[in-house]
Amino acid sequence: MTRTLNVSLIKKALTTLIANASTTLPQSTLNLIKKAYTEETSSTAKNILKEIIDNAAVAKKESLPLCQDTGLALVLLDIGQDVHITGGDLGTAVRSAVADAYKKNYLRKSVVKDPLDRKNTGTNTPAIIYTHIVPGSKVTMTFLPKGGGSENCSALKMLKPADGLADVEKFVLETVKNAGGNPCPPIIVGIGLGGNFDHAAYLAKRSLLRTPGKKHSAPIYRKLEQDLLTKINELNIGPMGLGGKTTALAVHIEAHPCHIASLPVAVNIQCHSNRSATAII
Repeated sequence: MTRTLNVSLIKKALTTLIANASTTLPQSTLNLIKKAYTEETSSTAKNILKEIIDNAAVAKKESLPLCQDTGLALVLLDIGQDVHITGGDLGTAVRSAVADAYKKNYLRKSVVKDPLDRKNTGTNTPAIIYTHIVPGSKVTMTFLPKGGGSENCSALKMLKPADGLADVEKFVLETVKNAGGNPCPPIIVGIGLGGNFDHAAYLAKRSLLRTPGKKHSAPIYRKLEQDLLTKINELNIGPMGLGGKTTALAVHIEAHPCHIASLPVAVNIQCHSNRSATAII
């Protein structure tokens, strides 16, 4: 049975998500940071982690942005195939919600109209929007504001199938090592394996939406995530790049079938301010 959903409800829900994601660090991420604080042996690293914890508390209490870089707005919509959206254009509603929320909540506008002329749009729009048609009659909406510092440290490489697991690990570790303290560690490392050139990057981004530290369902990737997390933390980059045991809080992998001649691997790095929020309508 078809369900009718007015686009105004989507706009309203997204406006709330943007405010929540920008000011409240997910508890799962905060728990990992607190755990890292108790396990750190470097006094400098412990002090930085304590400041991150205190910052999250103040941001939530005062409804202030967790970070001055309030990100490029990424909106993911899983739309049930039995939903009929009425009352206007979906893309327009999403862009309007982003513009309204960034203005109302005094969030920094970080989007330029053109990559070369660099003129700010003044609204933090347009947003990046991904839509997927899924079974059912509900819309699942996720907002992910991605800061420029961590995004700039991300990378993609088209490996050959013969390169195999060893070169996948090598590329991930090189990417994290090259990033150093620039993405404001402790980081979450999202990895996309397979698909094609563009889909691997999407997989890496989508992997960041998994609850931090939640283990992969497939044994091969569960082991790879743990092995990479251990090796990344042995790099001694540490919180904010000043040394310590905690360079990464988690490593998440999403895999997809690919061409017999290809082995795409993408690494999307997320800073410690792992902001996102999801709602189901």
